[in-house]
Amino acid sequence: MEEGSSWGSGDEKEKKKKIISALVVDDEAVVRYIHMSLLRKLNVEQVEAAESGKAAVDAFQCGASFDLVLMDLEMPLMDGAQATKELRRMGVESKIVGVTANGAISCEKAAFMEAGLDHCLMKPLTLENLHSLLQQFNT
Repeated sequence: MEEGSSWGSGDEKEKKKKIISALVVDDEAVVRYIHMSLLRKLNVEQVEAAESGKAAVDAFQCGASFDLVLMDLEMPLMDGAQATKELRRMGVESKIVGVTANGAISCEKAAFMEAGLDHCLMKPLTLENLHSLLQQFNT
């Protein structure tokens, strides 16, 4: 993320950065494909994927930068909460949105949020809820 950009919550819209790049992190290829397709339909210009939390962390360690990260909770190697915590420890300022099918397990969602998420969505994602999320982040 560029130095000097801000996600401030005030009326300083000119300082907010529009979501133009996203990283989809999920261990299931079909889910990655669907989430990437939805983001492209919403005019996110650069959409890439990672198959695990570790792969996402590695991408940022290698200099990648994204405005938005859609992070699955349950993945092998490094789950979404661990990856989110590590990204925040590294100073990553991207909007990180947790994506989980475990809506009924509130303790897991709470731990995921405490790791540093900006928001959490339940699967399946839809064009409507992603559009609403992007509008929230872009205004």
